[in-house]
Amino acid sequence: MHRAAEVHHVHSYSYVTTLSDGHVHYMADITGRGILLSGSHVHHYRGVTTLDNGHVHSYSGVTGPAVYLPGGTHIHYQSGRTSLNFGHVHGYTGPDHPSYP
Repeated sequence: MHRAAEVHHVHSYSYVTTLSDGHVHYMADITGRGILLSGSHVHHYRGVTTLDNGHVHSYSGVTGPAVYLPGGTHIHYQSGRTSLNFGHVHGYTGPDHPSYP
């Protein structure tokens, strides 16, 4: 079971979105601090993609629960869709980077 002190960390993440309308976007940022949830924890995240093909997309979400790795670090999976801009959306999915204290 997690204690409150164990969730005072963030994760960096970087993804390339799915191809839509002939282009992709890059997204990279840092999650918010951990939030205790059901014996694990999650993180909120939000941001804006890179400017590609003359526009950007916003995105936001909540990570999945912690997935522990050898050595004591952990990751979370993120997935979702960007905002609808210029008649299309982009998807994204994957793990964030290992935890930082």
